Amino acid sequence: MAASSASKLFRAGRSLLGGLKDPNGSIGLSKDLPRSYLFSQQQRTFIQMRTNLKVVDNSGAKRVMCIQALKGKRGARLGDTIVASVKEAQPGGKVKKGQVVYGVVVRAAMQRGRSDGSEIKFDDNAVVLVNKQGEPIGTRVFGPVPHELRKKKHVKILSLAQHIA
Repeated sequence: MAASSASKLFRAGRSLLGGLKDPNGSIGLSKDLPRSYLFSQQQRTFIQMRTNLKVVDNSGAKRVMCIQALKGKRGARLGDTIVASVKEAQPGGKVKKGQVVYGVVVRAAMQRGRSDGSEIKFDDNAVVLVNKQGEPIGTRVFGPVPHELRKKKHVKILSLAQHIA
């Protein structure tokens, strides 16, 4: 059933991705890119509900899932605070699996423009767990942290970080 509807779309001159199909079989939006490139690339978006994030401090959690972004309607970006549920945790850590915690986004895969005209983008989405007052739960922060956190009043996280990007 699905295969027949897909073939009807191709016969009508449109692909499943929405671009116009060329007579030679390639998709019209990507004449210079190989077809495998389109499928390997992901759309980078805001950190929103049900986004899995890596925890980059020594609080005991390894992975959390975002429950709610506290600032905007569209989602969280660098420096924003989120509410998250711990999905994986180390035994003997300060936080346990299933616990609801607050976190500050320190790395995001979505691009963010800087005031000097450059853009910053990370390979993964990562958070540092904080308490209700905004103080970090862990005592170390691993990996690079952007200096934009200074504007968002997260200076304590910057002082614990190994590298400031």
